[in-house]
Amino acid sequence: MRLVLILLIVMFSVRLQSAVPDVRIAIIIDDIGYQKADLQLVDLPFPLTYAVLPHTPYGQRAARQAFQQQKDVMLHMPMEASNGKALGPGALTANMTKQQVQQTLQAALADIPYAIGINNHMGSFYTEQELPMAWTMEYLSKRQLFFVDSLTTSRSKAGKYARQFGVTNLSRHVFLDNEQTETAIGKQFDLLLRIARKRQTAIAIAHPYPETYRFLRQQLPKLQKQGVLLVGISELLPQNHDVVAAGYTAPAISAPQ
Repeated sequence: MRLVLILLIVMFSVRLQSAVPDVRIAIIIDDIGYQKADLQLVDLPFPLTYAVLPHTPYGQRAARQAFQQQKDVMLHMPMEASNGKALGPGALTANMTKQQVQQTLQAALADIPYAIGINNHMGSFYTEQELPMAWTMEYLSKRQLFFVDSLTTSRSKAGKYARQFGVTNLSRHVFLDNEQTETAIGKQFDLLLRIARKRQTAIAIAHPYPETYRFLRQQLPKLQKQGVLLVGISELLPQNHDVVAAGYTAPAISAPQ
């Protein structure tokens, strides 16, 4: 009788484990904060991650709304691009001093205090620069924040300086909606799932386009049947990374040396 009971417990445990997908994906929604419609995206009933632009009309409201729904919030930090595109308020540029870089980061995090990490908005030029990325990672280390490299350039120095300063660093695998059609988004979504099945995890970046909203609303409920689990970005961090919102850490910036 005891042996039968043990076998039943083992079988039940195996069933429970098999019911939880081993394949996990995180989808970061960039560029949150400029449109009131972004709030509708935040309300989608899925554990999406929201990367919020600082100093924008709806940024604080969207971040607070996501936080109240226990969803992951990141700071979407504007960084200088190679093509010279306008960056919006509070951007990091390669000609800044160390003090300017870190004060700009501090102001952005004060605006989005729910952020548990940051990723770059544009940044194809800034993330290639040695000193600016070193100063950025040094500051993130002080604030216990992680960095997700949007990989807008293959020559990004994010990984190098994240390792030097002990910052948790992840990278984007797929952009979902560079082309805003259902067919194009579907192809990128399939690519995301293929990468995730190969690696066990994968990270996508999407944007608050109406086409993206409709696609996610239709397709995300189907993931579990496909053996894939959608998680917030915090679920893909290493176990030794303590998740801390920026509002709980605000060290003063020392004078320039």
